[in-house]
Amino acid sequence: MENKRSITHVVLTGGIGSRLWPLSRKSMPKQYLSLFEGQSLFELTVNRNRAIADKIMVVGNVDNCHLSKKVMEKSNLPYVNIVEATPRNTAAAIAFAAFASDPNDILIVTPSDHIIDDMDKYKEAMDEAVNKADNGFIVTFGIQPTKPETGYGYIERKGDNVLSFREKPNEITAMNFIEKGNFLWNSGMFCFKASTFLEELKAFQLDVYEASKIAWEKNKEGELDYELSMAIPSISVDYAVMERSKKIKVVASSFVWSDLGSFESVYDYLVAKGHPIDENGNMAIGTDNYTAFVGVKDTIFVFTEDANLILKKKASQDVKKIYTKLEKEGSELLN
Repeated sequence: MENKRSITHVVLTGGIGSRLWPLSRKSMPKQYLSLFEGQSLFELTVNRNRAIADKIMVVGNVDNCHLSKKVMEKSNLPYVNIVEATPRNTAAAIAFAAFASDPNDILIVTPSDHIIDDMDKYKEAMDEAVNKADNGFIVTFGIQPTKPETGYGYIERKGDNVLSFREKPNEITAMNFIEKGNFLWNSGMFCFKASTFLEELKAFQLDVYEASKIAWEKNKEGELDYELSMAIPSISVDYAVMERSKKIKVVASSFVWSDLGSFESVYDYLVAKGHPIDENGNMAIGTDNYTAFVGVKDTIFVFTEDANLILKKKASQDVKKIYTKLEKEGSELLN
C-alpha cells in the first residue's frame, strides 16, 4: 500500500525585524515579542496550522533557536528542529526543510512573524494550495490588497497564473497596481511537494542546491556546520526559484494578512484590538506611563528601557535607517 504523504508546516524564524527597533532586537526579534494578546507571532503561527499540518518543522538560526524551543516545549507539539549556523537567506532555509522531508511530503512554508485572521478563508486557501501542490505546482499565496501599500511586494496574475513578481513599489506605482485589479500582495508563503521544490532549485540555482545538500547531509541532529553553511550562496527563494520556474501558481485570498513589518502595521493591528490612541491618533507603545502628545498627529511613541523612538506613523519604513546607522556604529542598542 502506498504511504500516505504528510503535510508539514515549515516555520521560517530568521529575520530581525529591523523596522520594529527598538522593540525588536537581535536577542529578541519581533516574532518572539509577546505583543499580541499575550502571545508572540511565532506562537500564533505554530497554532494556526495545527489543524492543517501533520508535522511541524522549525528552521531557525543558532542565535534564536532557544527562543523557538521555549515556545515549542510549551505547546507540547513534536517538531523537527533545523538550526542554521549562519543565515543564508530563504532559498537555503527552504532547501534544508525539503531535504529533511520525504520527496512526496507537501510543505507549507510560512514566515513566523505574520498576523493572519479570518481562519475560514485561510483554510480554504490552504486546501486549494495543497491540491495544486499535489499536482506538481509550486504555489505562492497572494492577498487581495486593501490599499496601495508600499511596504509589500506584489504578484501580477491572470487567474492562477503568475505573470510577474514586483518589488516594493513607490506610492504612484502601488496605486496603478490597485487600479489594474490583477495585482496581489506577495505574502511570502508557499506550498509545494518537497521533490518539486528541489527539482526546480536544482534546475535554476544549482550552486545553492548542491551546497545546501552537502551541508544538510553533514547535519548533527538538525544542527548545520558553519564552514559548510558559509559555502552556500545567500539568495532569496524569490530570485532562486519563484521568478524563474514555470511551475508557479498563485492562490488568491482575502483573509486578513499583515507582515507587521513596520510600526504603521503594528499601529493598525493594535487599534483594531482596542489599544488606546488620543483624539489626534497618537499612540504610546511599551509603557503604561501617562503619555501626553501636544501639537502632533498620528505619532507613535515607543518606549523601551534603554531606547525610545518617536515617529510619524507614515514614516514607519524609515526606522530601518536608524537601525542601519546604529549597526554601522556597532551599537549595543541592537542587542
